[in-house]
Parts: sequence; C-alpha cells; structure tokens
Amino acid sequence: MLRAETMQLKPSGSGVMRQCIVTHESLPTPRLVRFAIGPNDEVVPDIRGKLPGRGLWLTSRRDIVDRACATNLFAKAARRPAVAGEGLSDRVEDLLRDRCIEVIGMARRAGQAVAGYEKVRGFLRGGKAGVVLTACDAASGGRSKIIGLASGVTIVDTLCASELGQVFARTHVVHVAVGSHRLAGRLILEADRLAGFRMPTGSGKLN
Repeated sequence: MLRAETMQLKPSGSGVMRQCIVTHESLPTPRLVRFAIGPNDEVVPDIRGKLPGRGLWLTSRRDIVDRACATNLFAKAARRPAVAGEGLSDRVEDLLRDRCIEVIGMARRAGQAVAGYEKVRGFLRGGKAGVVLTACDAASGGRSKIIGLASGVTIVDTLCASELGQVFARTHVVHVAVGSHRLAGRLILEADRLAGFRMPTGSGKLN
C-alpha cells in the first residue's frame, strides 16, 4: 500500500538510535514508535515522542506491536506493571493516520499541497512536487496516469480517498501533491510508519 518510485526526495532516516524491545534491532527513531507507561500503568502510544518518562520503542509494524502485547514485553522491558489495552495496534494506526493527515493539512495551509488530477499534474510538470499521494482505493487507470507523470518523485499510496478528502473538506480526493519542502520529507517518514500497520507483513516498505 506504499510504493516508492525513484526516490528524488529521500527522508534522511537519521536521528537518535533506539532499540526495538521485540527485535532488539537498533534503528533511527523516525522508523520506530515510542510508547510510555502512564500513571495508571497503561501503555500509551507516544507518536510524537514527547511524553515524559522512559520510552519503550518498537519497530513501526503491526505484527511487532501485537507480539509485544502478546508476550507482555512492555512490562518486562519497563520492569514495572504495564497494561497494553485491547486494540493497541489499531490505536497506533489511527494516530499515525491522523499524523499523516495533519502534515498534509500543514502543507495545504502553507500553499504547498494541491488536490485533483489537473493540479497535481501541474505541480509535477512545474517540478514543484516532492511527494505525490494517490489513494489506495483509486481506480487503477487514474493511478497509473499519475505514476507515469511522477517519474523521479516519491509515490505514497498509504491513505484512502476519504482520508485524503478530510484535508481538503471533500468527501473523496484521489490525487495530492506536496511540494519539495520539509513537510514532504516529514510526510514520507510518517507514511512509512503508517505503512507498517497497513501493509501485509513482509511487503516492501519505503526506506
């Protein structure tokens, strides 16, 4: 559900390294999700990485979060009671989706995001697009046309048309372009994290 054509705009992937408590692999924080333990011992997703207390880091994948819940790894890693509520992976997915929508909205308000086939094509022809979003539930014909025009530009198809529509106050939006701008890089990182909760395990992800 997320594809990268030729990566013209690459997220750095840099940042402080943290170890996933499930895989024990050290990764840069933009590829992980931080969790904190609340005062009531509840495991809380900390998508922005700003909650106080010791952080527990997991690779941004649904199966990894599910494994941590099933094996009580949050409590083991924190060395204290930690209750992972039912549907924790779904909560993380919802928060990551909302973060993607938020970033696109920030780009729109900055004049760096447009919606609709013709406007996206204009952005691409003008060399303004840093990332193009095409709805995962879009018709294959329209998707193929945009992908054909977006040579050398990152293509993200992690969000559906109704989710993209929320940014532009429409019921559905199929194509969006975000300018070559720091928000495009941020969106690529956030969409990559979201893809880990929406793609089948083992599918390719944006690097």
